[in-house]
Amino acid sequence: MTPMTDSWIDFVTCAPVAGSLDVTWNHGARSKRAAAGPPIQVHRYDGHTVILRQSKSVHYEAPFLYLLFGNDRALLLDTGATAEPELFPLRETVDELIADWLARHPRDRYELVVAHSHGHGDHVAADGQFAGRADTTVVAREVEAVQQFFGFDDWPAQIVPFDLGGRVLEITGSPGHHRAAVTIYDPWTGFLLTGDTVLPGRLYVDDAAVFLASMDRLVEFVRTRPVTQVMGGHIEMRRAPGRDFPLGATYQPGERPLQLGADRITVIRDAATAIAGQRVVRAFDDFIIYNEPRKRDLLKLMGRAVLSKIVRRR
Repeated sequence: MTPMTDSWIDFVTCAPVAGSLDVTWNHGARSKRAAAGPPIQVHRYDGHTVILRQSKSVHYEAPFLYLLFGNDRALLLDTGATAEPELFPLRETVDELIADWLARHPRDRYELVVAHSHGHGDHVAADGQFAGRADTTVVAREVEAVQQFFGFDDWPAQIVPFDLGGRVLEITGSPGHHRAAVTIYDPWTGFLLTGDTVLPGRLYVDDAAVFLASMDRLVEFVRTRPVTQVMGGHIEMRRAPGRDFPLGATYQPGERPLQLGADRITVIRDAATAIAGQRVVRAFDDFIIYNEPRKRDLLKLMGRAVLSKIVRRR
């Protein structure tokens, strides 16, 4: 049972908690005429942790977002791939979730921090929806802003604490996919939030040496912490080993689960080590590494996407 009072919630004693990942993620609609579901799917892992997925009917990237509540403030990690609130009502959804949490745990004042796993457009698009929101800080996407806000003195190797009010996250840099990529560990759930650095999908490695160094550090990181799940930013893999959905897919029946075991950090590190120095695309059971992909690799990926759309229209 989760210990809690309306005045102070203990985020330490029973950590990590056993929440629920018994959820079927909305994987899109077969056609535009089919029911697409809400623009944002909301899943409460526990009373203080919410996982959101942007609908594929709104944007094919369908990124996952995370809302973590502490005693003093909440963290929203990522803002999705669509800016327009009429298409993607993220601010409205987050406001409702915070209001519901505050109804159960009243506070005179409660802050919101909006930050990002990394700065690519499909993770920062709705930042503007939070402009002007009271008691809210939106961390800019650039690496310098990330370092300054979280207090990095030794980027990216340093591990810095970020206190939500008794719920103290640990944040470290994990560039390689993006210069400003971070990985966040939440001791309350045991989640390792990895954005696009580690996910069941295509791992686009922009700088192989930097990516491998990040993975080496993450291997050491998880050895000393009770990581329950590795939670990334997308699902792109099918349940069939080594097979992904086409780029741009808006319908993904038979997706594999979002969560990965902590052992996959080592598996991905070892896979990246095995192809070090090679500009290749290499498929593994639950991820595919695009290691500093060549132009023809990306053209092949886009060609498959176009072909898939043509086939679906027939």
